[in-house]
Amino acid sequence: MVKYKSYLEAAKIFGFIIVCFLAGIIGGLFTTTTPGSWYANIIKPSFNPPNWIFAPVWTTLYILMGISLYLAVKHKVGAKPIIIFGIQLVLNTLWTIIFFGLQNTLAALLEIILLWIFILWTIKLFYKKSKAAAYLLLPYIIWVTFATVLTIAIYVLN
Repeated sequence: MVKYKSYLEAAKIFGFIIVCFLAGIIGGLFTTTTPGSWYANIIKPSFNPPNWIFAPVWTTLYILMGISLYLAVKHKVGAKPIIIFGIQLVLNTLWTIIFFGLQNTLAALLEIILLWIFILWTIKLFYKKSKAAAYLLLPYIIWVTFATVLTIAIYVLN
């Protein structure tokens, strides 16, 4: 019985991670950074990371987000925090669509600010029932803070 329970918990964690990865997969359909693409040709600030860094960073963040969501559900945070988490996940995907797909840096800037607010709200709501769930989202909000600064710089430069 113990093994069954641990397999079931592992499957739940994996499922929540997959849900978070779906945001990246959907966003990835709109992301083109190859030579000759819009993104390759825009002016970027000196602190713009190399393209290869984004995949490992987002992989790590989606895993942490999925584990955070699992812990939040396990600790029964309630419907509102889960809905807010879902909204920030949708906003995460929308930023990529707006920035890369629509190539609209101003709209992407406004949208990422909204995303940041929803991430912070999620952290605050998760913290009430599961500090671990909240702490797992800290690297995410730090990265989105950096991405916000980067988006501001790209908007200003272009």
